[in-house]
Amino acid sequence: MCGIIGYIGHRQATGILLNGLRRMEYRGYDSAGIAVLNNGSINISKVAGKIAGLTESLEGKYPIGDVGLGHTRWATHGEPNQLNAHPHNDCTGRIVLIHNGIIENYYTIKTALAAKGHVFRTQTDSEVLVHLIEDFYEGDIERAVRLALTQVQGTYGIAVLCHDEPDKLIAARLGSPLVLGLGTGENFIASDLAAVVEYTRDVIFLDDGELAVVTRNRVTNTTLDRTIVDKKVEQVSFGLEEIEKGGYPHFMLKEINEQPNSIRDAMRGRLIEEEGNSKLGGLLNLESQLESARRFIILGCGTSWHAGLIGEYLIEELAGIPVEVEYASEFRYRNPVIEPGTITISISQSGETIDTLHAMREAKKRGALAIGICNVVGSTIARETNAGVYNHAGPEIGVASTKAFTSQVMTLTLLALKLGRQRGLSLERGREIVRELMALPEKAERVLKRSSEIMELAIRFKDAPNALYLSRGINYPVALEGALKLKEISYIHAEGYPAAEMKHGPIALIDENMPVVFIAVNGATYDKVISNIEEVRARKGVIIAVVTEGDDIIRRYSDYVIEVPATDPYLSPILSVIPLQLLAYHIAVLRGCNVDQPRNLAKSVTVE
Repeated sequence: MCGIIGYIGHRQATGILLNGLRRMEYRGYDSAGIAVLNNGSINISKVAGKIAGLTESLEGKYPIGDVGLGHTRWATHGEPNQLNAHPHNDCTGRIVLIHNGIIENYYTIKTALAAKGHVFRTQTDSEVLVHLIEDFYEGDIERAVRLALTQVQGTYGIAVLCHDEPDKLIAARLGSPLVLGLGTGENFIASDLAAVVEYTRDVIFLDDGELAVVTRNRVTNTTLDRTIVDKKVEQVSFGLEEIEKGGYPHFMLKEINEQPNSIRDAMRGRLIEEEGNSKLGGLLNLESQLESARRFIILGCGTSWHAGLIGEYLIEELAGIPVEVEYASEFRYRNPVIEPGTITISISQSGETIDTLHAMREAKKRGALAIGICNVVGSTIARETNAGVYNHAGPEIGVASTKAFTSQVMTLTLLALKLGRQRGLSLERGREIVRELMALPEKAERVLKRSSEIMELAIRFKDAPNALYLSRGINYPVALEGALKLKEISYIHAEGYPAAEMKHGPIALIDENMPVVFIAVNGATYDKVISNIEEVRARKGVIIAVVTEGDDIIRRYSDYVIEVPATDPYLSPILSVIPLQLLAYHIAVLRGCNVDQPRNLAKSVTVE
């Protein structure tokens, strides 16, 4: 959500800024702009719409200069137009700011500044901050930024450029991620590693409440009260090739097809076949707490919440521990009861999801032990939890999550297995699960080979205005995820339900024009799902069934069938979701949708 790139060095800034913004397009945005400083003037260019439009507006006449800022905006305050696009400048045009986040008390500050004579040009909350910095500026931009930030309430990741101090950039964060890229005679500021990995692998992650002064040859990190912070330089673990499409037409299709490898990577080195167990290095220091845990609360949003629901089934089945799955966005606004022995699991692909971060902090404040499941190394949730596990899915660029979801489910499966073996799950059953886990990557490859079959279904249903996704048991969350994928990228209205709940309302929607997708693989609820299929069939609904290979029974009741390999019923979601990802993808492409950057969505949601 929104993108920040800043550069100071020995190269022309414009190309680096535009390239960095392109690398962050997947985050979701509605406008873009850059500011470049050179020879006593700041050149600002911005447009509503895509970065391609910004590049075109420059007509190849790039602003000359080796210091600059770039931004992609996802609108919160004010329409997504050119005027409201970042960068913003002060009354004098000598201070420029880009901002991710929300200034909650912007109206109060704006009123006070307007009374002093400040003139505002936009509808944004962000512009208030650059005028506030101007109000404090007396020749020291670092001091002015510090003073301004003491006055604001809300969240921010900012980068500031001052005409009168051309040899430095200022960066600061509170609740919105920022990373500093370290080069030789040049340094970078970004909200996403993807923006800088082409130029450097050495990075510093800013923490909340920190400010950085960035020059060509040095980065100084402090808290807002000027306390020096000794930051660790970390190495980016992925390369440029991992954030390229690699010959695929879309990142989403690339990431769907990467799942055999990402599933394998999520369990690499973590399975102990002889012991029928898993080992999770990030949780080694919590062995006693895990053994004595009385309850788990899983926190997540969107796709991560669906993964959490699968985790609930897994942990309760294999370990017998009560689990609650909460929408992180609602959790902190209740009065959650956190009893002794409660462990929270915060799930976030980016590790920066603001609702999940706040919910995790609330749970910790109330005494819960906090575990994180994240994909991005060095992310805020990864740093603030007591311990955690990385998914190792690799960079996920498509906004609609695919490989991160199956990696999250795999990580939760490993945790459930570990907890189960601590609590009496038999060695034989543990070994059985481990063997099936090890077979999943090859089985995922077999599912992917059915893409052309699924394309035929997409051609048949691309114009459907609505769809239902139904299942029971551990595949009910897969129905939710399948419906979400279709909504996100094709803009077809779709809903997921437990199949038994269909008759309590949604059945009224079913007619000969309603496609109904059943996840009907082998498992404890198989016979019940057949009954639910019969109910839809009796009302002339069009039935698409995801079934276990060789299932001829459900084939007789269904209009269309997609087969997936047999596996342990409690591992089946990792396979059964892949056809639904492909179905959503193919339908979206046929409808002419931008599958990698769906309208109104952002990859990392860093505002409430």
